[in-house]
This record gives sequence, C-alpha cells and structure tokens, in this order.
Amino acid sequence: MKTATPSMARAINDRLALDLLLEHGPLTAPQLRELTGLSRPTVSDLIERLKGGGLIEEAGERGEDRRGPNARLYALVAGRAHVAGVDLRRTAIKVTVADLTGHVVGSAVREISGDLVALVAATVAEAAGGRALDNVVIGAPGLVKPMDGELAVANDVPGWRPGLVGAVRERLGVPVVLENEVNLAAVAELRTGAAQGSDDFVLLWLDDGIGAAVVLGGRVRRGASGGAGEVGFLDVEGTPLCILLQNTTRPEELARRVAKGVFAFVTLLDPGLVVLGGATGQDGGDELAGQVAARLGELSPAPTEVRATRVGGNAVLEGAVLTALDTARDNVW
Repeated sequence: MKTATPSMARAINDRLALDLLLEHGPLTAPQLRELTGLSRPTVSDLIERLKGGGLIEEAGERGEDRRGPNARLYALVAGRAHVAGVDLRRTAIKVTVADLTGHVVGSAVREISGDLVALVAATVAEAAGGRALDNVVIGAPGLVKPMDGELAVANDVPGWRPGLVGAVRERLGVPVVLENEVNLAAVAELRTGAAQGSDDFVLLWLDDGIGAAVVLGGRVRRGASGGAGEVGFLDVEGTPLCILLQNTTRPEELARRVAKGVFAFVTLLDPGLVVLGGATGQDGGDELAGQVAARLGELSPAPTEVRATRVGGNAVLEGAVLTALDTARDNVW
C-alpha cells in the first residue's frame, strides 16, 4: 500500500475544505475543524495556505458577541475563475456565465444568423462582460465523437460546419468542449433535478427533437461513437419514434407512445428511473409521468419509476455550466 506524502495529504485536505466551503458557504475555523475532523494546527495551516493562494478570503465574523480569530468567516474567492455554458440550437444561442461558486454573473441570447463561429464567440463575449473565462461548454444536438469532440454528422443548426468547435476555441482563446445537449440536461437532472440521489436513470428528451441520455453509476454514458441515447431513430409500430411522438397531442395516446420508447431502455438497462424532460416533459408534469408509468407497468415486469423534470428553466444551459464548473474547480483547486 502506498503511503500518502505530506504534500499529497495537504492537497487532499485543501480540496476537502474547498468543497465544504462550496457546499456550506462561509465557515469559521472551528466549523472547518468539526466538518473535516482535522486538528486545530492543520486547519490553521490550511487556512493560511488557501488565503496565500488566493483561493479563500475573510468574509466577516460569526455572531455579534464573539470576536477574535475563532469568529472569522472564510469564503471562496468567487471571482477566481469564470465559466460559460452555451445552449446552441436551431433558432437561437443562449449563454450563461457563472463564477467559481456557480453564481450567474452574465447572460446573452441571440438569434442564429450569419457566420456561426463569429456568432458564438460574440455571444459568449457579451455574456462574459470582459471577464476572463476558464473554459466554455457548448450543448448542441447530434453525436459528438469521443476522439476529437466534433460532431459525427452535421446537425440542423444553420451554419454548422466541420471543425466548428476548434474554430470557436481558437477565436475565444480558451478551452471549449462540445457535448450533446440531452447529455447536459441529464447532468442537470442528476445534480439539481428529478434524478438527485439516483445513480442510474434514463432521461427521455421530449422537445423540438427527441432523444435520450443514459446515466449509469452516476456518469453519463456516451457509447463508443457518442450515439448512446439516440432513441429518435427507434422503430415503433413501423414509424421512427421522433415522428411518432410529434404526431399526437392527445395525452393518453402520447403517454402510450412514450411508454413504447421508454420500454426499450427498461428492457436493456433496467435503470429503475426514467425522467421526462424537454418542453413536453415539463408541460406534461406529474400527470404525463403517471400515465407513462402506468403504461410502462403493463409492458415490463421491471419496476420503473417515471418522474417529470424538476429542473427549472433551461436544463441544457444549466448542465453546461455545471460541467464547465467541474473543470474550472479542478483547474483552480
């Protein structure tokens, strides 16, 4: 067994303290000792080290009648890094910029027109408002190739072309990562939405496009070619599921058809949970989820819970920001 070196132990303790400050907000030294189980000298050294590195700062004191070192609050330096999440689809590009704590500090929306590389760069710059970015995560429809991070085939976003991600990266001068938009929505459901506490689930995306994301063991599974979850191509009753689901407005019939598509995932993966996302999943809410669950129960013996999305707002954008923040925190911490 390899023994941790002093420098490795310090790095582990630093990361633990930073994660706790991120989760709980400003904390005092006694609170850090209680939450980490570390000794007083170790926490004192840790605080001085993180302050010297520009990672934490004093943020007032705890309690009006308690003065002195033990009452000082320490908080993350939120502006140490900023990230951008991008939702890029057929009609518009939406960008959110957040600081290291996840607090939103800027946003921008533009219609799709003209040169797409220039448009993405300009919209990101507008949302950043002059702030330097650690990294950018773009969510867009399509199969993202694991080898080079570009689309396997062109999507339906006007102006998309091969090498677009690399061109945006060069234009912005920061790391840029492309991810399938439904995969990013699944990240949001896992962290803040209907799938919190569930390591295994499938997100069925019912929106302008039809797709799915597979999460197993708490991780998004993309497949060998990036095509995991492309359920829109699934043949159901002689018709691709993407067409079948867009050709009905009757709730009972919609639920029956959704259950048919979900059944394929339940049969192969037995995820235990299916989340209905996108505009239709959001609008249908618990009623649609309940109807799909009932239909699914008639098709499959595997017990499967069906929930409506719990992510408020734009799940793709939220997932992009969360993914970008994971990278930024690793880089900074």
